[in-house]
Amino acid sequence: MSGDVLTTPTSPALVAGVRATRWGRLVESQTAVDFVGARKWGFLLSGVLVVATVISLWTQGLNLGIDFEGGVSWDVPAADFTIDDAQRVLEENGLSAEGARIQERQSDATDFIKVQVADQPEQVGTEMRQQFAEAAGVDPDDVNVNLVSSSWGSEITEKAVRALVIFLALVAVFISIRFEWRMAIASILAMVHDVVVSVGIYSIFQFLVTPPTVIAFLTILGYSLYDTIVVFDRIRENEARFLSQKPPYDDVINVSMNQVLMRSLMTTFSSVIPVLSMLIVGSWIMGQTTLEEFGLALLIGLITGAYSSLFIAAPLLGYMKKTDANWKTRTGPRARGEALREMVVTGHIATPRRMRPRPAMVPTPDDGAVTVDPVDVGPVDTQQQAKVLLSHPPRPRKKTRR
Repeated sequence: MSGDVLTTPTSPALVAGVRATRWGRLVESQTAVDFVGARKWGFLLSGVLVVATVISLWTQGLNLGIDFEGGVSWDVPAADFTIDDAQRVLEENGLSAEGARIQERQSDATDFIKVQVADQPEQVGTEMRQQFAEAAGVDPDDVNVNLVSSSWGSEITEKAVRALVIFLALVAVFISIRFEWRMAIASILAMVHDVVVSVGIYSIFQFLVTPPTVIAFLTILGYSLYDTIVVFDRIRENEARFLSQKPPYDDVINVSMNQVLMRSLMTTFSSVIPVLSMLIVGSWIMGQTTLEEFGLALLIGLITGAYSSLFIAAPLLGYMKKTDANWKTRTGPRARGEALREMVVTGHIATPRRMRPRPAMVPTPDDGAVTVDPVDVGPVDTQQQAKVLLSHPPRPRKKTRR
């Protein structure tokens, strides 16, 4: 035992039913990962991501789509029309091509070039529709025009923020009633962390933010909450199980997270596979760009949600539990290694805490009486103990009255 960590020299074979391979122990929830010991690295990584998000938002902001900034977009058939042609048409009509977004996209019917510029009068949209049609050699009715006011984008943002605030308030009330207020605070901070990191990734890499992206961000909150509730539910069960055994709360956190680790990984994996299929098949192969805008945000949110439930929510709860009257006095060393594995598998305190090793018994050189060595408290040598017991002088027989 060193510092604030308790270890035992036992091997996995000494705990009944423990698999011999790492994969087997992971599948059977028999891992012994010291999540509490790694929480500083988790907080450090999250801190770096949050700082990078703030810097990126301050310097370059978000790449907002036309639905938020307002503007005009034209969908021009790409059979005889290219991105260079679109730039040339814009410049010839006095519209700057530098601030425009020109992309080649695909649909079920045909390929097309999507041209987006800042907010323009409705007359400009109609005139440019004619110009694009002439350059592409198509009928003006084949060129789709979309005019979006910037006020519509601000309305979407306002509704999204309102929905977010209401959602967080309801979540806080539910978790406080179902579990406790500390878990409510930890889960809300984890959800805010997920949204901030996801927004930061969008800002750093300048991914386009559209209404489907906002919908995906709100979906992220639900997934992050679900994963965190799974961890907290197991923590609450282990609180009741270990309350009378008096381990530090760090042990409760580590045991619970190891017991649900495989479930969290499989939940994330089973959710990521459909999203990847949507991105690869629906977006990249079939050209459905709306699926890309929605799926990319979901993929980022799934990964950050799984990370925050293990390395943000539970460690934050561990810090706040230090003020709980039932746990704040339990400042003993936390279990690690095989001591932690025994707690994960058996649901009981590791053996060194339940039973102190018996001191060695040695005979004195004078009268052969058995005494206890106060210094040596290591493992008992059974052969030596047997010799001592066998060499002990027999008791004299009591005299009986006749």
